[in-house]
Amino acid sequence: MRIRSSVFASFCLIIEVFGIALFLRGYFPVPVKSSISAKSKVADLPTEPLAGNVANWTKIPPPLFKRVVIMLIDALREDFVFGPKGKQFMPYTRHLVERGTSHSFVAKARAPTVTMPRIKALMTGSIPGFIDVVMNLNSPSLLEDNLMWQAKNAGKKMVFYGDDTWLRLFPKHFMEQDGTTSFFVSDYTEVDNNVTRHLDTTLERDDWDILILHYLGLDHIGHLTGPHSSLIGPKLTEMDDILKKIHTSLMSKEEEGSLPNLLVLCGDHGMSETGSHGGSSEPELNTPLVLISPAFKRKVAFEIPETVEQVDLTPTLSFGLGLPISKNNVGRLILPVLEENSLREQLRFLHLNGFQLSRLLKDSTPAYEKDTGYEKFRIAERSHGNWMKLYLEGNTSEILSNMGKKVLKQYLDALKSMSSSLSKQLGKYDMYSMIVGTVIVLFLLLVSVADALSSNAELDLPLSSSLCSLPFYLLCLMFSGVHVMMCTSTESSCYFCSLSWALVFAVIVFVSALLCVILSIVGRKLSWGRPQTKVRIQGFSELDILLLTGTLGHVLSLAASSFIEEEHQTWYFLLNTLCLAVFQDVCRKYFSEKRSYKDLEDSLYQPSKDELLTSDYSSKASSTSAGYEKWLALATPLVTLACCRILRSLNQTGVQWAHLPDFGHWLNSSEHNTELSLLAATSLVLIFFLVQRRCSVVSKIALGLGLLGVYSYRAAVGNVLFPWQQEGRAISKGTVEARFVYIFVLGILFTGAKDLLKSQVITSDTKTKSTGLWEVYSGMVLLAALLFRPHNLPVLVFCLLIQTIMTRFIWKGLQYDAAQTTIMHYWFGQAFFYFQVLLDISAGFVGLENYVEIPAIFLTAFSTYAGPLLWASHLVCYLNSETNRSSAAMGHGCYCFALLRSIPAAVYIILATSLRYHLFVWSVFSPKLLYEGMHTFVTASVCIFFTALDQN
Repeated sequence: MRIRSSVFASFCLIIEVFGIALFLRGYFPVPVKSSISAKSKVADLPTEPLAGNVANWTKIPPPLFKRVVIMLIDALREDFVFGPKGKQFMPYTRHLVERGTSHSFVAKARAPTVTMPRIKALMTGSIPGFIDVVMNLNSPSLLEDNLMWQAKNAGKKMVFYGDDTWLRLFPKHFMEQDGTTSFFVSDYTEVDNNVTRHLDTTLERDDWDILILHYLGLDHIGHLTGPHSSLIGPKLTEMDDILKKIHTSLMSKEEEGSLPNLLVLCGDHGMSETGSHGGSSEPELNTPLVLISPAFKRKVAFEIPETVEQVDLTPTLSFGLGLPISKNNVGRLILPVLEENSLREQLRFLHLNGFQLSRLLKDSTPAYEKDTGYEKFRIAERSHGNWMKLYLEGNTSEILSNMGKKVLKQYLDALKSMSSSLSKQLGKYDMYSMIVGTVIVLFLLLVSVADALSSNAELDLPLSSSLCSLPFYLLCLMFSGVHVMMCTSTESSCYFCSLSWALVFAVIVFVSALLCVILSIVGRKLSWGRPQTKVRIQGFSELDILLLTGTLGHVLSLAASSFIEEEHQTWYFLLNTLCLAVFQDVCRKYFSEKRSYKDLEDSLYQPSKDELLTSDYSSKASSTSAGYEKWLALATPLVTLACCRILRSLNQTGVQWAHLPDFGHWLNSSEHNTELSLLAATSLVLIFFLVQRRCSVVSKIALGLGLLGVYSYRAAVGNVLFPWQQEGRAISKGTVEARFVYIFVLGILFTGAKDLLKSQVITSDTKTKSTGLWEVYSGMVLLAALLFRPHNLPVLVFCLLIQTIMTRFIWKGLQYDAAQTTIMHYWFGQAFFYFQVLLDISAGFVGLENYVEIPAIFLTAFSTYAGPLLWASHLVCYLNSETNRSSAAMGHGCYCFALLRSIPAAVYIILATSLRYHLFVWSVFSPKLLYEGMHTFVTASVCIFFTALDQN
């Protein structure tokens, strides 16, 4: 069966995306949960340990607090409270921390640091799975045991105002509620005012027990302008005033003889140096936790806060409200909260916490009895029983006190060990799904690599002979037997086993066919009697060796967590090396003594299509223009190097140097708003001149107006200034301006699509097709300009500049083949992926009044992968414009592009499987795996576009 190489490459990538999706479904496990589906009940609680028959406590101790107010400030970093910003902008909070009746801690969150998993962690005490990043966009109700359910079951009256994620997680739990959308990041004022407007009336009432406030404004400011913005200070002051109001009201309602109230100030996650979150950097993980209550001792000076786990708040609040601990909790009781309680009560609380952790350990670990933490708990429990016997006998000696302190320490050690052991067991991997997904990806890679170096427009796949062979049917039977055995013998639930038999059988047939095709191709290659596929047998050039070794070297570097964290350094190094290699090629071609001057003129002059038709271009190449272009070609690699060096200083990325200030931070500070405005305006003008040269007149006008709209949008949201802008002008959401730009983007894309359709259906005019491609590319550039933050617009300018000069003086002048050009475009795309801030969630809400799932996901993905997309699109435009190339160039480029994405994806899922118990699996390898999966999906979309153009 003969099939076009571009069609085959697209088909492989589409199936590979499904294979990766199946692998991801098995790789991101379900978090550790108790096998008992029922919720915790008071009746299930154990009695106090006792070595004798003396009566002891059988119930949970009474609650510690009458009311609890949780003030959760989204993206509140610990240095916003305990650092210089806290001292400057939150004076009342700092006074309570330093001199008030409070306890302060640094609560360490776990990756992924996004809102919904963090709320789950706070309310269940468990560590959500990494796949909850995806679920964060559409949070389902939380069915597992949690603090909210326990409070509702105990008759507690709860009130909530803030992020509506809580309302989706806990429907019908609150007696009064008012949710605000968390996805419209341009709004950082009304979203908090809608919470605060309820405070006065709610604090005056006495009909509630728990009040939860979730403020989003600080998080939205971070997404818009970063943690060093001038907007951060006023927002922190606003939060400080709100906390003062709540604390003053609670203090005024304290009554003699009644239980005290508790005010909790915390954050769900922190904020990175770029203003985003979701990763595992220290600013994203460390959040403040301040517990304020008259039940605590008054501080005399500022004390460095201890570090606790964020999940430790769950058992602490449970005991504070007199509730059982959630079954899936892995947190430990924060002991300083019990400082005013008796030793017996403290030991009782620690025993209940240890009992709950030991039960969870039993459910999740077959050899739980050998666990160090479990052994320590059993020892502490026996010591507790001996202490209780002496205590109930009325012993009041110092020996009893020392013994009690020893038991306390034993409990704390046991809780720490069990909590650590449970936290490491983030979940149980679905190995069957992972293996099936890996097999699909690897088989497709083997099939595609078989003819990787072929430059033919078509591939010969022995499909019919493979499907009619005996090995095919034997493989189907074998895989079916393996599936039945796996699904009937495994104790854990497998996603692949839950699918219908028809779908599973289709996958089995597909995998069996792939394996037979691979065997047939290998047999054909090794056969002496059959003609061999035409491959390039000439020796590799130095550039070929660099491109191959660089690509494979990057793939191998993914086995180390440090190389993943600093992957941008790998691409920067490869790109610099490539520029030097190209510089060497230019010197060899244009300054070689063996070449005649006539050959030099012929190679430098590139005729236009009109000149080809009239055949009169040969007389126009003069020695002056030849020498002029010779030096421009020599300067192109050096200019590219300079541009890349400038872009490296624009945004610090990675882990090692992310904390250092960069040029982007300098531009985004309020003192340099004028410079940022000037840079943005200049960049937009340069973008217009670099893009418009190949567009139609209508598209040029639309592009110019669209870029003007981009600047108007950024001025509307307060990022840049208009020369005539008045001081103190209110900042809007910029919805009208952004939609104005979207109209021109759609108009340009429609014009380009019309020309492409015309060239494919009505006529085979190459010029019309080239114009249509360039207009589609121009529409993508305009959309990227709208979504990029103002300080990142130079990234777009340099991208267009490098594409222009490399096309004009290098790829055409040096006549690189389709494979070499494709690999170069891929390298540039990867480097430009890191030149910009990697993940900017605010891009997904440009021009939207409310959260709309599909547009938000599309805009966020486009903004994130704008670099690789623009370089891939430029590759399509370039290969199509090269009329002197063979008809197989487009298909060969598509084939190479698919391989460049398939090889890293296939190798990385093997590495991720082998390193799934690595220390940094959730902080390094898992995020990279999601990026690789999404990148493969984007590449598949580009290859489909390749295929559509290659059918002409």
